[in-house]
Amino acid sequence: MPARRVLVLLPALVATWLATAPAPAAAFGTINGGGQSREHERITRAALACAGDAGARSACFEPRSADYLAGHDHAFGAVGAPDSDEMADPAAHCDGADFVADDYPRTREAATRVLRDCVTRMRTRFREAVDRAAALLDDEGGVIAGEVDLGTECSAQERAEKRAKCASLGAFGRVLHGVQDFYSHSNWSDEADPSRPVGEQNPPGLNRRGVSPVLDLRTRTEPAVPEDLTTGCYVLQDRVPGVGPCQSRVAHAALNKDRGLIDPATGKTADPTTPRGAVGDNFANAVAGAVADSRRQWRDLRQELTARYGRDRGARMACALSHDDPATDCRAGRTGRIAVIALVAGVALVAGAMVVRRRTD
Repeated sequence: MPARRVLVLLPALVATWLATAPAPAAAFGTINGGGQSREHERITRAALACAGDAGARSACFEPRSADYLAGHDHAFGAVGAPDSDEMADPAAHCDGADFVADDYPRTREAATRVLRDCVTRMRTRFREAVDRAAALLDDEGGVIAGEVDLGTECSAQERAEKRAKCASLGAFGRVLHGVQDFYSHSNWSDEADPSRPVGEQNPPGLNRRGVSPVLDLRTRTEPAVPEDLTTGCYVLQDRVPGVGPCQSRVAHAALNKDRGLIDPATGKTADPTTPRGAVGDNFANAVAGAVADSRRQWRDLRQELTARYGRDRGARMACALSHDDPATDCRAGRTGRIAVIALVAGVALVAGAMVVRRRTD
């Protein structure tokens, strides 16, 4: 083909590729810029960091541990890692499970298979986090200092990190990424735009609250998927109506609630910037679901550590994952001593109250 003709055709070829090539899914943001406001980091901090509301909960993540799990400054952290090395994999972001009832170009069964692929990926990561935690402790149950040392920041690249704490949190961060994307990329917690007809450009919303049973990662049972549950189809030229493989389908752009401001301490939201996110409380509800389910996954991970390794070892592993100085804070017997002290203090308070009551009778 003559060079001149190639130059003439090149723009058209590039445009066609942009419209049709499968591409990394846009999601809750991992950077500041390009319309993103580090949404994944802020959700993770609101859910689990000691500096936020999670500080009132047990086993919150202390500052350096939270920095790795959630990301900070220019670092993606564990939760943002799929946006650096799993961008083109829909299973890492719960994309492509699109379906709308009545005359849709794919079946409910096909959409359900894609969603179950996402859940299977998260379950694999969840088990990996539990597996890698085994190396946190020695044979006597003591924390191995070298496996929890954060003197050098953890790498979010899977094969680059050998320390057990970094590896376990790295896998768990990828769980959280998929979980959080589910609420943004699906219609689980949102509603359709009431001013427009319902269809592939404005899919129905399920408008559900609380965590989704679809994301129960401790079980191996196939998740039950609601009939009208949908996520969005994604290609690089993401727009409404969908183009290329997403033509006549629910496009990611028609459904996502990825962008907006999130308070990293409270999870409160403002200024949603996607069309679906700007409908009613859709953005706020997606963030609330993502925060609640991130907490559920951390609770479930702690329970799975206990189930796999026993109560004492499991508790020390969870402590080692969330504390910045596990060699000091998570010594064998320390958590037990704290529980005993709390019990003794409680008994003393009750006894004191009884004495005061007798004196006033």
